[in-house]
Amino acid sequence: MNYHIYFSPTGGTERVARYIANEFPGAEIDLSREVQPVDMTVEDFAIVAVPSFGGRVPQIAAKGLESLRGQKTPALLLVTYGARAYEDTLRELKDILNRQGFVCVGAAALITPHSVVPAIGADRPNAEDWEKLDAFLLTVKNRLEGEGEEIQVPGNFPYKEYRVLPMEIQTGADCVSCGLCAEKCPVHAIPRENPGTTDLEKCISCMRCVHICPQKARGVNPERLAMLRDKLEKICDSNRDIEFF
Repeated sequence: MNYHIYFSPTGGTERVARYIANEFPGAEIDLSREVQPVDMTVEDFAIVAVPSFGGRVPQIAAKGLESLRGQKTPALLLVTYGARAYEDTLRELKDILNRQGFVCVGAAALITPHSVVPAIGADRPNAEDWEKLDAFLLTVKNRLEGEGEEIQVPGNFPYKEYRVLPMEIQTGADCVSCGLCAEKCPVHAIPRENPGTTDLEKCISCMRCVHICPQKARGVNPERLAMLRDKLEKICDSNRDIEFF
């Protein structure tokens, strides 16, 4: 059995995971929802995809992965990032999966649109990325047919400090209180009885509510967004090549 396991608040990571699912059809596990325990065997294959949150695995994704148990189960690791850097994310993801009984046989780090400033990395993955990913998936298939040896990935331990950058999500007059944001928020930071508000203590700045709002009524504080955009445009490089391990 193949398992597609992902956390994708704004859809970029899910897009990559679903693309790979075309080559490895199987069951889907969404880490933004409550994850039920699953035991996998050496005959199974796990594809695990997460975005980099400030150079780390999002805590909610890390917690969900603790419900999955492998028995030397081969795994393919995917980390997406918004053209700045993924830092310790791949290393941390590999460490988590190793602790849960998985053997990491391949990994990739690739750019997707930045979750806060989607103009950065807007055209990634592009046609060249998909072609390179196709070639890499053939390599992964060969590894699965062979010994399936553990790979090494970049990153440091101890990991960099986990920090959530507060985005000060605001709701405008166009909000019709449909409740979609409250329903889809992975950390329940938006009360169903008052979806025009956000509990900033719970919010992880994943931007899902902004991305899915049908009225485009939710957004980041304009002053903070402008400051962040200026900063990111100086340090992000949307031309970074996809990396494989």
